[in-house]
Amino acid sequence: MIERAQISSAKTDHVDQLAERLARGDGDLAKVAPVLGHLLGNADHALFSDEVVARVRGMLAGMARELIAAEMHASDSDRDFVPDPRRTQALFRALIDHSALLAHCHAVALEWQLALRMESERALDPVLSPLVQALIASDETSTSGLGMAALAAQARFAQSQRRMELPLGELPPELFHEALQCWRGKAGPASVNALDAAEGALRAAFDSSTSRLGLLERLVVAMGKGVTAALSIEHAGVALFVSALAAASGQPRNRIILSTNESQAARLLLSLRATGLKPHSVDLQLVFLHPSVSLPPGSSAIDPDEAAAILDDAASGLPR
Repeated sequence: MIERAQISSAKTDHVDQLAERLARGDGDLAKVAPVLGHLLGNADHALFSDEVVARVRGMLAGMARELIAAEMHASDSDRDFVPDPRRTQALFRALIDHSALLAHCHAVALEWQLALRMESERALDPVLSPLVQALIASDETSTSGLGMAALAAQARFAQSQRRMELPLGELPPELFHEALQCWRGKAGPASVNALDAAEGALRAAFDSSTSRLGLLERLVVAMGKGVTAALSIEHAGVALFVSALAAASGQPRNRIILSTNESQAARLLLSLRATGLKPHSVDLQLVFLHPSVSLPPGSSAIDPDEAAAILDDAASGLPR
């Protein structure tokens, strides 16, 4: 009887410790957008040399240029245009104020940073992982085709990130719409007809199902019960691992990316366990990502339903 009580007490202790760590991590996540907004809006941004901040700045500035260029081309399609730097800068500053768009670019920057770290430390290719290679070789034509399309999209993503850019067409639908709304709100001297034409062209070219995120999501769905194979980052690669874990744990993809940071190890552990992944496999993923991380003993043995419940309780107020 005493032994059973001691086991129960030990289980409660590590659950409480995980919940406490999660709460501290959530406090940090809630500050991400306000801090990034301040850093990106500061005129002397050279004071902030952090790679992630620079990458977020580059992505938002690229979107601003893409939107202004679309507007100018719609005004006169017979000329080559260089977007007005003043208008581009004004739109860039307006985009910074959209916290959801800012948070998404931040997550994308962290994903690419992790991919580069895994390439450097673990020789994990940021474009072609062993699992993607296996899916491309599948006898199922639809799976093979999706694998090839996802590979091509990931290759384009890598090229864009090396330029510190994120094309508008790679945004999730709700953020694509938000970017267009922001642009229309800051419209310059172009005629209403030109603005409508530019917006129509942008919307006609947009297809979320063929974007990188859309293709990864479709690939995860196509894997069915075999998606467990994608819950191994060394096998699936960063991009597919993140998409698979988001789908399997019922959390937003961007939140999963944030959980791969060492300070968010408790969230990553809970997310992995919420999928039903075995404790030993959870430990392997944590060690692969963060060899020096330390969590309460027995944490990875937490009940999957309990892990999911803790994540749900902590979800309010966090960026998606």
